[in-house]
Amino acid sequence: MVGSLSFSLTLPSDLRMLSVARAFVEAVCQTQKLDNRTTHAVVLALGEAVTNIIRHAHCHHVEIPLQIRCKLTPQGLVLELQDEGAPFDLDAVPRLDPGELRIGGRGVYLMRALMDELSCQPRGPRGNVLRMVKHWPDLVRECG
Repeated sequence: MVGSLSFSLTLPSDLRMLSVARAFVEAVCQTQKLDNRTTHAVVLALGEAVTNIIRHAHCHHVEIPLQIRCKLTPQGLVLELQDEGAPFDLDAVPRLDPGELRIGGRGVYLMRALMDELSCQPRGPRGNVLRMVKHWPDLVRECG
């Protein structure tokens, strides 16, 4: 198991950079030899978070940076996304019925379903830190 390692990536708030963000997190997962299912779940949760930040927190202003930090700790994989948006109350987002038919509005639902922990804290007058955690005991590693 790892001691503690950290990787970070700063991107412009441009949806065309979503593939870069996803590839970055996928590479971090691969360094830990996580199985494909877990890796895809983590990458999907990250993609939803980045998309929400770009669309809602940064309103597609490409000049506003988005920072992604991945930490490998003895407890698990921690993803932290820093934005420059208005304070966001994650608890105010209603828990959706997965059978409800609707377009959009499923990002937070997916993040909650795919990750073991999800929280969002303000960081000053503007900006938030979205924290998503996948615990190691729940992760399956590939041999090799």
